[in-house]
Amino acid sequence: MRDDDYDAVVVGARCAGSATAMLMARAGRRVLLLDRVHPARDTLSTHALMRGGVLQLHRWGLLPGIVAAGTPAVTGTSFHYGDRVETIPLTEPLYAPRRPVLDTALLDAALAAGVEARFGVDVTGLTSDRTGRVTGVQARVRGRGDEQIRARLTVGADGLRSGVARAVGARTTWRGTAASAFVYGYWPSPAATRYQWFYRPGGSAGIIPTNDGQVCVWAGLPAARFAEERSAGLDVLYTRVLAEVAPQAAELVAGGGRTEPLRAFPGTPARLRQAVGAGWALVGDAGSFKDPLTAHGITDALRDAELLARAALPGTPAALGGYERTRDALTVPLLEVAERIAGYRWDGAQIRDLLLAESAAMKPEVAYLRALDQPALERVA
Repeated sequence: MRDDDYDAVVVGARCAGSATAMLMARAGRRVLLLDRVHPARDTLSTHALMRGGVLQLHRWGLLPGIVAAGTPAVTGTSFHYGDRVETIPLTEPLYAPRRPVLDTALLDAALAAGVEARFGVDVTGLTSDRTGRVTGVQARVRGRGDEQIRARLTVGADGLRSGVARAVGARTTWRGTAASAFVYGYWPSPAATRYQWFYRPGGSAGIIPTNDGQVCVWAGLPAARFAEERSAGLDVLYTRVLAEVAPQAAELVAGGGRTEPLRAFPGTPARLRQAVGAGWALVGDAGSFKDPLTAHGITDALRDAELLARAALPGTPAALGGYERTRDALTVPLLEVAERIAGYRWDGAQIRDLLLAESAAMKPEVAYLRALDQPALERVA
């Protein structure tokens, strides 16, 4: 192997990319991780981990560190259907870490496993051989100029607008039409221990306990309404939706003490892309993007990181094809339910049924992950 050859180059160092790189390195592979910015910088996020995501962090030995960073245990979930409330206690706690906490923990674990990471790197294209097989990336390194990096597998973990997916022409195999928009901010609420989800026709909201004794309070609405009313200002739109959907959340917000500026996501339809090809693979939002109203994106990313890392060990077309088939089998049922939820064409009774269907669609994923072997992949000589 030449000095510039890697078993894998992973483009994107947030949760999907760092987890994939970590697992491949733990299995003895030589991995290079690239990103424009360090994941200690915050990013748009749904925060909430579902059962599968918590299970993965536990299996990988990372959950204690995330808890030690001040991430509170979520011990119950309250569903507010208009004026009706159903509270469900959790037998195993969930967590909703801020992204700098989660992504940095995964990056640190990747580095500890032997991953080489470079930041300040813009991937400008891919390289390929005469057969069209991807052989690595072309990169512009700040302060060093352009270079080519060779790898047996190039992994796009570079988000919804993935440059890797665009460069390889990855097909879209499933596409939604509905889309939710979100506005959110952070307020102090150190005693919060439950996820709270609010639903009324035409809108949604949530309160999510996260780090530093704060909660993330979000307001959700159809993307079309966000586009129409955005000009009024985020504060006005945010307050308006919370007042309509979640009086408890509106009261918390009205009490003041917001710790950071509001942030917004205008909404985009869900999609599933072809996951693998000759010399390349996609993971995380680059390959599978669900509407954020599911709060399942981070859990998806951690699940698919392991599916891909395991398939990359033999690296055969059959193994990589198996990654795509398993990903799709676990993903499509939830995509289909999420499409109906994100359409906002439901009443209180209908959204309850849809959320029960969403929960049922998550169960095969948890069962699959629980059936996996030891937390670390077995080292392959």
